Amino acid sequence: MPLHQKLLTSILVLLTGMLLGALLMLTRGNWIPPERVEVRYTEVMRSSESPESRRAPEFTGPATLFGDIAEAVIPAVVYIETEIAMQQAVPDDENHHFENQFWDRFLPRRRAQSIGSGVLISRDGYILTNHHVIEGADKRIKVMTHDRKQYQAIVVGSDPSTDLAVIKIETSDATPIVIGNSDQVRIGDWVMAVGNPFRLRSTVTAGIVSAIGRDVDIITDRMRIESFIQTDAAINRGNSGGALVNTNGELIGINTAIASESGTYQGYGFAVPVNMAMKIGQDMIEFGTVQRAFLGVEITSLDYDQSRRHGLSQVGGVEVRNLVPRGSADRGGLKRGDVILAVNGFPVDAANRLQERIALMRPGEEVELSVWRNKSRMDVSFPLMGLEDETIREWASAATPPPQPLEFEADPESAVPQQSFDAGFTLAELAILEELSRNELVVVRVEQGSTSYEAGMRSEDVVTHLDGSPVASLKAFSDSWKNKKNSEITIRVQRDSRTLTLVIPPHQ
Repeated sequence: MPLHQKLLTSILVLLTGMLLGALLMLTRGNWIPPERVEVRYTEVMRSSESPESRRAPEFTGPATLFGDIAEAVIPAVVYIETEIAMQQAVPDDENHHFENQFWDRFLPRRRAQSIGSGVLISRDGYILTNHHVIEGADKRIKVMTHDRKQYQAIVVGSDPSTDLAVIKIETSDATPIVIGNSDQVRIGDWVMAVGNPFRLRSTVTAGIVSAIGRDVDIITDRMRIESFIQTDAAINRGNSGGALVNTNGELIGINTAIASESGTYQGYGFAVPVNMAMKIGQDMIEFGTVQRAFLGVEITSLDYDQSRRHGLSQVGGVEVRNLVPRGSADRGGLKRGDVILAVNGFPVDAANRLQERIALMRPGEEVELSVWRNKSRMDVSFPLMGLEDETIREWASAATPPPQPLEFEADPESAVPQQSFDAGFTLAELAILEELSRNELVVVRVEQGSTSYEAGMRSEDVVTHLDGSPVASLKAFSDSWKNKKNSEITIRVQRDSRTLTLVIPPHQ
């Protein structure tokens, strides 16, 4: 064979070998088990059956109470494992435990796994779980029941604002949980948490209800609703979507979050109340999406001084700061400065408790509010509007998450004048980009929980008026502020395209 033919043949064999090697590595990458990514929250599903049609299990006595509860509840809690498509290579760090092999660097795995729990709420396979458990799963959701049967699940609906989702498996003989009433939960009640922490299947822990109506600012969606049941029953990663049950074996909450500096149990777990979870779940089952009603107000909780200013005999209620023009509350006769004391007869003592009660309703339903106005109590009723109404849709789409505080150097020689005020906010005098010869007052920091924060002030608000008078400089604002001590102050701000009026209570 001529030399040049031998050379061409050798090159062809070499190229063929390289191609086969590359194909082998690609094939290898498909069957290697994907990396597992733990989740932080728990999540449960809602049943389409009527809760009244179910009977709570009968227990034999106090000595075997927790054993009887576990025996009744464990079959209704499932293990969920999802495959999530990765947009980029998963980092090689302590959270992902990649094998330190040469080809893994060049052929990174493109899928990861997430684990969590779920709660069967109907015999035909509807499961309540958390939105974050199945988010991005792309139809790769595996469910394992307590009897070790495996199913592929489909997503029925998911709601990031409450961190809830519903999935479904094909079955007709599932063991659903008994649905309780979270409105009857009391601080100090004994509870049990059931889930799959750290892949330890069907784990049961016990504790008490530590608090109710907790807003811990852990859901990142801009329309979030948080009114958690807090418990000291041990909840860890993988418990997300599991069941929180009472001593009747009834579901009272969906385990959703932990408060921890280490990422593991430190005594603070949080669950979505079952009444809200079931309403959200039922919406998803019936409509495929949440049927959310909106009151159409900007609200804030009242502290002691604000309650006294309104003439209330006790601290509580939620003040209406602003109304959406032509929204539900505006059309229903509510006014700015009204204090909402109860929703459909249920007392509300914080803004998130009001949001929780409205979240239990659907658009078109009539809400009854107990309102404190001009130091007297009155009742008002009106229908609630939803996103199908253009006014509410525009308002909801314009809502933005609280902006991060702007940062400026604290150097006294800085060209950016700024000053902090005793109501918990800091103003900076900044040049207007379009007209550098003029300045505007921008809120660069608001302390959470301060009187200005409770009044509705947020970072990046532009202050234009103080008690009806224009203020164009930091000195003018500071001088007026000092002269207004021991009196209520009204501040007008510009936020995006909206003008808002904020009321700061008297300060010392």
